[in-house]
Amino acid sequence: MADRAQPETVTMDKIVSLCRRRGFVFPSSEIYGGLGSTYDYGHYGVLLKNNVKSRWFDALVQQREDIVAIDSAVILHPRVWEASGHVEGFSDPLVDCRTCKLRFRADKLEDAQCGRKPSKKPGETSDCDLTEPRQFNLMFETTVGPVQNEGARAYLRPETAQGIFVNFKNVLQIARRRPPFGIAQIGKSFRNEITPGNFLFRVREFEQMEMEFFVPPDDAERWYRYWIDERLRWYLEHGLRESHLRVREHGPEERSHYSRGTSDIEYLYPIGWSELEGVANRGDFDLTRHTEYSTTKLEYVGPDGERYVPHVIEPAVSVERIVVALLVDAYDEEVVGERDRTVLRLHPQVAPVKAAVLPLIGKDDGMVTRARRLYEDLRRSFSVEYDDSGAIGRRYRRQDEIGTPFAFTIDEQTLEDDTVTIRDRDSLAQERVSLPQVASYLGDALARPWRTPKAA
Repeated sequence: MADRAQPETVTMDKIVSLCRRRGFVFPSSEIYGGLGSTYDYGHYGVLLKNNVKSRWFDALVQQREDIVAIDSAVILHPRVWEASGHVEGFSDPLVDCRTCKLRFRADKLEDAQCGRKPSKKPGETSDCDLTEPRQFNLMFETTVGPVQNEGARAYLRPETAQGIFVNFKNVLQIARRRPPFGIAQIGKSFRNEITPGNFLFRVREFEQMEMEFFVPPDDAERWYRYWIDERLRWYLEHGLRESHLRVREHGPEERSHYSRGTSDIEYLYPIGWSELEGVANRGDFDLTRHTEYSTTKLEYVGPDGERYVPHVIEPAVSVERIVVALLVDAYDEEVVGERDRTVLRLHPQVAPVKAAVLPLIGKDDGMVTRARRLYEDLRRSFSVEYDDSGAIGRRYRRQDEIGTPFAFTIDEQTLEDDTVTIRDRDSLAQERVSLPQVASYLGDALARPWRTPKAA
């Protein structure tokens, strides 16, 4: 029986170490010293991210009739960002320390560390010499065309939502939808954060999953509450512990000027309770502003002449924050047979690898042949991995650390009766099943509802 570790053993340092050790995430441009808060994803990180995006897309688009997909450009017309308010108002207050030369958000000094005395906050020591706060726009600027001048200025998008709003009329006509309906998008966004950090939690380049749900004005509050509940349910369904999730409604002083209501689905990260996903009632602000700036009417006109500007409910999340939450929630340390074991108890549907195929003895031709045959059969339908390098216990540990839920081991008995041993990652229970049944066994196991075996 395994001795389970306490949840407090999960730290961001342990998550970073595991991600590096097993090739989930690497610092970007590392051979040149890296670029702050910028990361590259290795093989398992790519598979994990793709699974998260696939599950989100399946829940919001594939399984629904009222949401369609779009993929808008990263660089939009500069007027888009004037209309949205980003040119004028998308900024944070910035202060510089003339002593240590570091920059800090003026409204987050209590979360920062002094460059000379990390135990102190900026401004708490006599050595600190902070400038007056000034507004710093978070959008990355670029130029369109070969000449750098004012007319060529453009921006990398800080959110994917505006690409949805400017295509509202196209989707309304071509997709033959009427409110309530949604438009969903997954894509890269860029924010020139003053103080990025905490691994993938706050980075300058990230991947967003946003959905804008257009509703009749009188129905906005009902749909706002609906999407809070729906998104919370999605996280519970994918294995996050209920005790580590909560919904926090923003007070009037926190909300954006256009917001009629905003709630954060928060997760208990190692850094404390922080936003995982935001759900906002944006009212008719976006469509009204783009109508004003573009002179194109963005409204719904019904078959009976009914005419109105829809209100918008927006669930928005970064893939990175989901990935961190999943890794933190899944991370576990325990002792099995007097040996330490680190394991990622990921939901099987988001785990990078669904099953490992392992010959018990990597140099036994009969076992290797059977194992390779099974691997080639399974890989047509599942993300599986073959491994015959090293002792079987060490191979199990490697698979545990990347979150592989099942392992199929080919051993001496396989050569006698065509059965294999199935090892369950979470319970460590083993059973045998015939080789021809392995594919259907794995398919059924992945389709079953799953709850984390970790303590609440």
